[in-house]
Amino acid sequence: MITRMSQLFLRTLRDDPADAEVPSHKLLVRAGYVRRVAPGVYSWLPLGLKVLRKVERVVRQEMDGIGAQEISLPALLPREPYEATNRWTEYGDALFRLRDRKGADYLLGPTHEELFALLVRGEYSSYKDLPVTLYQIQTKYRDEERPRAGILRGREFVMKDSYSFDLDEVGLKASYRAHREAYQRIFDRLRVRYVIVAATSGAMGGSASEEFLADSPVGEDTYVRCVESGYAANVEAVITPAPPALPLAGRPDAVVHATPAAPTIASLVEWANGALPRTVTAADTLKNVMVKTRLPGGDWELLGIGIPGDRDVDGKRLEAALEPAEVALLDEADFAANPFLIKGYIGPKALAANGVRYVVDPRVVTGTAWITGADAPNRHYVDLVAGRDFTPDGVIEAAQVRDGDPSPDGRGVLVAARGIEIGHIFQLGYKYTDSFDVDVLGENGKPVRLIMGSYGIGVSRLVAVIAEQQHDEQGLRWPPEIAPFDVHVVIANKDAGARAGAEQIAAELDQAGVEVLLDDRTASPGVKFKDSELLGMPLVLVVGRGWATGVVELRDRFSGASRELAVLDAAGAVVERVRGAGVTV
Repeated sequence: MITRMSQLFLRTLRDDPADAEVPSHKLLVRAGYVRRVAPGVYSWLPLGLKVLRKVERVVRQEMDGIGAQEISLPALLPREPYEATNRWTEYGDALFRLRDRKGADYLLGPTHEELFALLVRGEYSSYKDLPVTLYQIQTKYRDEERPRAGILRGREFVMKDSYSFDLDEVGLKASYRAHREAYQRIFDRLRVRYVIVAATSGAMGGSASEEFLADSPVGEDTYVRCVESGYAANVEAVITPAPPALPLAGRPDAVVHATPAAPTIASLVEWANGALPRTVTAADTLKNVMVKTRLPGGDWELLGIGIPGDRDVDGKRLEAALEPAEVALLDEADFAANPFLIKGYIGPKALAANGVRYVVDPRVVTGTAWITGADAPNRHYVDLVAGRDFTPDGVIEAAQVRDGDPSPDGRGVLVAARGIEIGHIFQLGYKYTDSFDVDVLGENGKPVRLIMGSYGIGVSRLVAVIAEQQHDEQGLRWPPEIAPFDVHVVIANKDAGARAGAEQIAAELDQAGVEVLLDDRTASPGVKFKDSELLGMPLVLVVGRGWATGVVELRDRFSGASRELAVLDAAGAVVERVRGAGVTV
């Protein structure tokens, strides 16, 4: 059926919305694909919903192709399963919690591991039933503290989540590999530029974990890669190569020096280069950052973090390293309650003396000597040696990862880039099947605990990602696989014959199975052309001035190229192009 713009529920805007920060947000709103309802909450209008449904179709086809079976679980969920896995508490403020009229606790589902595990436990009892992979495409809810960028980071979003259940780790690895390859096919079909990076599992739990990141300068995720080796990882997952330990024998004694007005690394380095008989850089200093952490349901505890002074703590890496604990910087009340913490002069000795846990960057190995705080105003140690003068309680990956850092695989250096997370796959292991005793009888008649994998794709986010990667200065440019329509027929001539001819061509295309958007409005040609560029259909067929000489114009929205077609050949040429028969504009 031909869709006529004179009847389509659509209003395009010439100006960017005031709250829009990124191109996809601006264009999807201006083109009438989505409309904001509340922070992080959007309505999908006809054109936007068509794109969303087509993305879902691609995802379904590839999931069905690996033998996964679609189900639909409720979004409104009882508290008890999430209490059993402790995620009712672990999710913190990101969870939407509510109560029914009887006072029972519920949540709006952010992910559904618990429900899938319970479902399989209730339905399957024999090894003969396994393996099985179930999936759903469903609206999820997370109370984002700072929803931003339109549908890129919202409080309500559409997600495909699938879960594999296997009898052993060999089966889990096969399920993981099948999902990984399916995701590659999905993103390739959608023409998304992406990279696969090693990642952390976070609150999901599990072991092996990889993210699919869409390349984008507006991405919130920083990842690093090694050009020489192909290594790639989210910064949270980068493992810092630790240098070899150094011998302790023969190292000079640690000495406390007066360091007036040197509470910062920069001022400490300036003092050292004037007072010591050697050149000192920030990398020779040990910066001690104080935070407090709290496990779900627990109390706040102090934690000291030692990193080389030429680096800062990366908040995301710190949070990932301490998951599921909450982390916060100390406030004035914390310093007042712990007078041994002297701002600007904190060192590891006072932390140990007061029972404060102290963890260090992997570069702080035994035998390394540091200039660091001496726990007194205007005092620093010089040559405080790790393993001799202080012993850390552990190692933490919390320091910033920088361009030029050595790759963890030892085959080059790292360079940083930004991306948008579009997919995440986990080998979950037994976290959820242990929580709910998900067992089946094995071939030998003994119980077998099932092992799980979890695999997510941000379906609604993909719409914004494609808009980010494929737009130009004029507007959106949808790949043919997910464009709302195959061809946008623009009537740019008021002549009755031209209008009738355009109607005839549109009818022929429709009969051939081509999805047609017909701009039959009485608006000016200039308005129609601007809208055709903004809306972003792959092909635009213009019935305009050339009609009088028997030609129409076919424009390619991606390349910007155009060609004239004889009126009699127009429908056939467009059909051939849409079907991928090799016709080029």
